Amino acid sequence: MPYELTDEQRDRYRATSIRAQLRKQALLRDHDEHAPAQGIMLGERLDPNDLMPQLESNGLTSLSLFAGGGGLDLGFERAGFEHRASFEILDICGATLHANRPNWDVRSGAAAGDVRAAPFTPFRGVDVVHGGPPCQPFSTAGKQAGAEDPRNMWPDFVRCVLQTRPRAFIAENVPGMLDRKFEGFVAENILAPLAGSYTVFRFKLAAHDFGVPQARRRVFFVGFRAARDAARWVQPTPTHGDVEDLFGPLLPRNTARRSLGLPDIGHDEVAPTLRSGFTGPRNTTGVLNSKASLKVWNDLQVWPNGVQPSRSIANAYPPENGHFRMSVDDCALLQGFPADWRFSGAVYQALGQIGNSVCPPVAYAVARQVSRALQGT
Repeated sequence: MPYELTDEQRDRYRATSIRAQLRKQALLRDHDEHAPAQGIMLGERLDPNDLMPQLESNGLTSLSLFAGGGGLDLGFERAGFEHRASFEILDICGATLHANRPNWDVRSGAAAGDVRAAPFTPFRGVDVVHGGPPCQPFSTAGKQAGAEDPRNMWPDFVRCVLQTRPRAFIAENVPGMLDRKFEGFVAENILAPLAGSYTVFRFKLAAHDFGVPQARRRVFFVGFRAARDAARWVQPTPTHGDVEDLFGPLLPRNTARRSLGLPDIGHDEVAPTLRSGFTGPRNTTGVLNSKASLKVWNDLQVWPNGVQPSRSIANAYPPENGHFRMSVDDCALLQGFPADWRFSGAVYQALGQIGNSVCPPVAYAVARQVSRALQGT
C-alpha cells in the first residue's frame, strides 16, 4: 500500500529533492570525467574472478534462456561449458551480451529473443539448458500471482527442455517458489510435464555462502535425464561462512566495505539484497529494496540511492551524510560480476541487469556440480 503523506511531509520531501538536485548540478558543473578521481580513495577490492577460477573445457555445451545480464552464462563459461546460444527478449541485455562476448550466438529482442515463439528443436543435442524464468509471478514485490501472471514463462522453459532433451537443466528463481502457496504450481507446471524424463532436485542457495558480498537467496531446480547422472549429483556446499562445518573450514565471508575497498569504520557485513526492479514502473537509480535494508546500508555507511555511471562522478557527488556513493561497477561487484564485465545502457538499465542476474559465482558453483555429475568426476 502507498504511504499516506501529509502536506507538510510532501513539502519537506519536495524541498529535499530540489536541494539535492541543485547541489548535484553545482558539484558536477565543473567536473571533468577524465580527471583523476577525488574523494574516497579505494583500497584493494574483491576480484570476483577469484571466486570462480576459469576451468578447462569440459566438452559440454549449454543453451541459455532468459539470459538477462549474463550471470548464468558467465558462471557456466567459467566452469568450462561451451556456449551454444542465449535467448533474451530485452534489447539492452542483448547489447550487454554482444559487447562482452562478440563471438556468442545472442538472440535478443522481441523478434529473436522471445522464448514464447522460439523453436528449440534445432538445439537438440545440447548438454545443458539453463535459465531464470521471470521471478515476478512468485515474488512478494510481484504480488505472487503465479500461473495467472502473464510473465509466467515456466511452460516455455519446460517446452525447451522437452524439445531439446538435454542431459541436464538448471532453472533459478526466488525462494518464494518453494512456499506452500506454490506447491500446486510447481507440481503441475514443472514436475508433472517432466516426470518420467527427468529426476529433479530442488534446493536453496545463499550468495554470501559462495563469496558474494551480498545477502541474496535463490532457489534452484536441477534435473537429470539419466538416472546414473542423477545418482552422482551433489548439491553445492558453502565455500564461505562464519564457522567450521562438517565439510571443513570455510573461508571468511566477503563483506561489503572490504570488498569495495573502503576504509575500516569498525563495522562491516554483507550488503543487503540489491533491488531488482528492472521492469518496474520507475526508472530507478537506487538499489534499496526495503526499510529493513536501509538500516544495514546506513550501518555500512554506503548510500544505496542515486547510483552513478562511473566512480569519478560518484566521488564528485557525495551524499549530504558523507556516506559512500556507489557507481554501477560497485553494484556489479556486490553481485559477483568481475570488473571486465560491462553493462550497456543508462544507469537504471545497468542496475536492472545486475539486480535481475544470477550471481555468477553461485552459477559457477552449480555448473561445477552439474559438470561433475555428467562426467562422473
